[in-house]
Amino acid sequence: MKKGNSVFRQRNSVKYAWIQEHSNEFQITIMCKVLKVDKASYYHWIKQGCQLQQVDEKLNELIEIIFIQGRENYGTRRIKDKLVQRYGFIVSRRRIGRIMRELGLVAKTKKRHRINTTNSNHNLPVAPNLLNRDFYASYPDEKYVGEVLPFGYITYIPTNEGWLYLATVIDLYSRRIVGWSMDDSMKVSLVNDALNMALINRNPSKGLIWHTDRGSQYASYAHRDLLQQHGIVQSMSRKGNCWDNAVAD
Repeated sequence: MKKGNSVFRQRNSVKYAWIQEHSNEFQITIMCKVLKVDKASYYHWIKQGCQLQQVDEKLNELIEIIFIQGRENYGTRRIKDKLVQRYGFIVSRRRIGRIMRELGLVAKTKKRHRINTTNSNHNLPVAPNLLNRDFYASYPDEKYVGEVLPFGYITYIPTNEGWLYLATVIDLYSRRIVGWSMDDSMKVSLVNDALNMALINRNPSKGLIWHTDRGSQYASYAHRDLLQQHGIVQSMSRKGNCWDNAVAD
């Protein structure tokens, strides 16, 4: 039992581990007496360890099942939610991440879905670039912009039913949205409805400058008719030049 000399001053869990490791060499009863630990406590430690091991094995199995059912797209957050919802397991994301690494489970990285919201390849009339990068407005409703990025834009929103397109109208004086419209397709009515909302809400004077890209919706006859009815002056960016609408981009 000289092998156990260095274990005498250790905590009980270390002694239990030493006893388990040498259970094939010495009698458990004798080792417990020599190391001054309770035999019943040792067996309780063994039982508890087996239960924890069973829990770990079950958790590993469930994580792998959820990962496969999720088509290998689920990360720690989704797996944590599924463990609670389906099996009542409350586990930290850190522990799930460790188990996933041990099992070699790596979630697929989703590629960004790019949708082109500007179709400038058309034979419709194109307005001159009257704004000419002068994004300063001296009073409200002097200049509006509409584009494909954050200020005054057509963009897309993913929903459970597919993609929705959002058209907005921005007043360059306040840099705020004054009109918007949403639809499941990029019809001319999408931009017309957005502009009509702005016209109803703001009632701008004639001579308002309306600057957009060269998209077919903005170049359409229906859209230009709307502008003409309200005395709005149309302005368009040069083809392929995002800086002409830098505020919108």
